[in-house]
Amino acid sequence: MHPCKILYVASGLGVGGAETMLLQLARGLGERGHEQYVISMTGIGPIGLMLQDLGVSVVGLNMQSSFGFASGLWKLRRAVAATAPDIIQGWMYHGNLAALFAHSTCLGRRRRRLYWGLRATIVTDGRYDRMLGWSARLSGIPKAIIANSKAGMIEHVARGFHARRFEVIPNGIDTERFRPNAYARARLRAAWGVGEDDVVLIHVARVDVMKDHTSFLRAVEALPHVRAILVGLGTEQLTLPPNARALGVRDDVDQLYAAADIVVSSSAYGEGFSNVVAEGMSTGLTPVTTDVGDARAIIGEVGQVVPPCDAGALARALGDMAMLSRRARENLGQRARQRIISEFSIEKAVSRFERLYCGTEETGISAKRMERDAGSRT
Repeated sequence: MHPCKILYVASGLGVGGAETMLLQLARGLGERGHEQYVISMTGIGPIGLMLQDLGVSVVGLNMQSSFGFASGLWKLRRAVAATAPDIIQGWMYHGNLAALFAHSTCLGRRRRRLYWGLRATIVTDGRYDRMLGWSARLSGIPKAIIANSKAGMIEHVARGFHARRFEVIPNGIDTERFRPNAYARARLRAAWGVGEDDVVLIHVARVDVMKDHTSFLRAVEALPHVRAILVGLGTEQLTLPPNARALGVRDDVDQLYAAADIVVSSSAYGEGFSNVVAEGMSTGLTPVTTDVGDARAIIGEVGQVVPPCDAGALARALGDMAMLSRRARENLGQRARQRIISEFSIEKAVSRFERLYCGTEETGISAKRMERDAGSRT
């Protein structure tokens, strides 16, 4: 497969699931000899610094102000002219539209390919309604739209997206980084004052209404015999029950997973492919998640799925998992890890992107088929 030159246009490069997947994709494609450039519509951010450490050229456009927006578009066009990419890949809504602008206004359109990337299901609180409207109107222009979940693609089709082709490429997990770690488990549990037989839940998410910390904390409060660890921006400011501890932003999440027994996602909406659930499973944890995005497809038969925004149902599912014997939970955790290795490894995701970018075969799902799928869901 011949090397490709790829320019990504991302909404931003802060810490998040979409940004982390971009980092892993760039690392994997770089190891296979592909030349890559990343443009951030905001600043370089933590993920941008990590990309630079990999040798990827990263530019932050700082488009937060009116002046910054105008100068940023000019810089974006200059970057396309300077790099002459084979592929322009939009990453998230704002990045998609900026990628479309760059592709449409720069020379070389006939030899270049434009792709859009959808990294979530529809966020229902209205914050992206205008962006969704513009994106739907223009969605027939990219060669294909790539989503990280089937649920996300179907929801966007229902909102008027009409791409020529659709690709569903689930996120990939670094199963070497996210793996059981007995040393980290013993060290952290001792630091937290947690016994080896105590059941520890871990919930990794920034504080945002879509993550529904409220339902999670209500469920934890109803289960005083378990311990809960919350990780993510703003968690240290939450009012917690006595059996919960908040750690804020951490860069050792892989070790924190290893110290827990059950990984939890309480998201109310917006998730496409939950990195947190898959990372926890890769570390050998049993998952409990709300029925959002492709959660059921991720966990298969190794965990429990409950309705979103139902603290009672979440508490019952967590209680059931906590009541299992330690051996039974470990067996489920081993099965969970094997599921991620076989179905959702980063190597598998990188290979699918590589075939799409640099291969010659036509893949994907036709617009008509996706419209049928969307209609069957409504």
